[in-house]
Amino acid sequence: MMKFILFLIFMMPLCFLGNFWLSQFLFFVLSLLFFMNFSFNYLSMNISYYLGVDLLSFSLILLSFWICSLMILASEMILKKNNYFELFLMVMLFLMLSLYLTFSSLNLFVFYLFFEMSLIPTLILIIGWGYQPERIEAGVYLMFYTLLVSLPMMITIFFCYEIFYSLDFYFLGNLNNLMIYFCMNFVFFIKLPMFFLHLWLPKAHVEAPVAGSMILAGIMLKLGGYGLMRLMKMFVEIGLKVNVIFIVISLIGGVYVSLICIRQSDMKSLIAYSSVSHMGLVLGGIMSMNLWGMCGGLVMMLAHGLCSSGLFCLANISYERVGSRSLYLNKGLLNIMPNMSMYWFLFSCCNMAAPPSLNLMGEIMLINSLVGFNFMSVFMLSLMTFFSAVYSLYLYSYSQHGLFYSGLYSFYSGVIREYLLLFLHLFPLVTLILKSEYFSLWI
Repeated sequence: MMKFILFLIFMMPLCFLGNFWLSQFLFFVLSLLFFMNFSFNYLSMNISYYLGVDLLSFSLILLSFWICSLMILASEMILKKNNYFELFLMVMLFLMLSLYLTFSSLNLFVFYLFFEMSLIPTLILIIGWGYQPERIEAGVYLMFYTLLVSLPMMITIFFCYEIFYSLDFYFLGNLNNLMIYFCMNFVFFIKLPMFFLHLWLPKAHVEAPVAGSMILAGIMLKLGGYGLMRLMKMFVEIGLKVNVIFIVISLIGGVYVSLICIRQSDMKSLIAYSSVSHMGLVLGGIMSMNLWGMCGGLVMMLAHGLCSSGLFCLANISYERVGSRSLYLNKGLLNIMPNMSMYWFLFSCCNMAAPPSLNLMGEIMLINSLVGFNFMSVFMLSLMTFFSAVYSLYLYSYSQHGLFYSGLYSFYSGVIREYLLLFLHLFPLVTLILKSEYFSLWI
């Protein structure tokens, strides 16, 4: 485990040599090196002091490496405008380091420490390279939503140490206490985000640069799901009584957010709200505490990370050319950028869980889990699946069809870097379903 940490630390001086693409290449090398250590089962491997990976950690660390590599590939405009790209690479490295340590820690306090630390680079990304002046407000929302509930969690962690005399995940036992349940899990509900606690997310997405949106959608939301999956075994007894409340909130909230999606005119805002809907499904699956829910939650998190990140890249490609993210101006792109239109179509299909995407498998598993938990949830689930198709098709058809604004004649179609970026999002999204048995082995 330590070799990857050292690799990341040794990459830090490279940031200031001014070679943007070398850093990007090394990130890809690191992804492939990590992939060669594939964890084939549920056992923790590569164990060092407080660190180790099982299949759940491995999948999310690999996703982090992959998304971070693609973030640098997507952010060429920072290099072209010479917008402090050395500092940008440095922030990226710190972010990757904190995410790596968060997902691989075997100790609850170490997990908490790096979970909170990953906020800082994200905040710097949003405030430093965001587009509108409102980005400071978005940064404040992001910080205060998380920090408000992170102090109760820290106190609860110390309380757990009082009870179990250890904070290693293996030694944490059952805690039948409602107060501890809320204090420990609320920080994950906000991170996911659960409906009612989601208001920071659309704001942060809309104001963030493309790299900030990709890391938020791709990885930061997964921290909440990962934390719940790791700690839900402590709350099995109390969970049987309380979890149903959160399942109801996430399902009704998912339908409500899907309706909000349909009336968005800002492309980034629409994709951000669709994230809330998808992660509501993941929360429902985890809270049902059965095998389908846990495995489906992992699959959906990976699928959503790749799909949502790809959609943000597409929205940014249009934004760089048109200068606006409004669906009223981004019209008729099929006439101007026909090649990009295929990617728009494929990512929209993945977003609505059409086969053969990984999203479909995730949704099937989560629907099984929730219908198994309570048959009444089938009504909300059917509405959610229907509306997710509606807003995905709305996004595709409104941006690709129709009369295009005459001022758009002047811009060029995609460049190879952009096609590579989108292909590297799409390829794992449609091929991982072929080896999907691995995602059911981590329990």
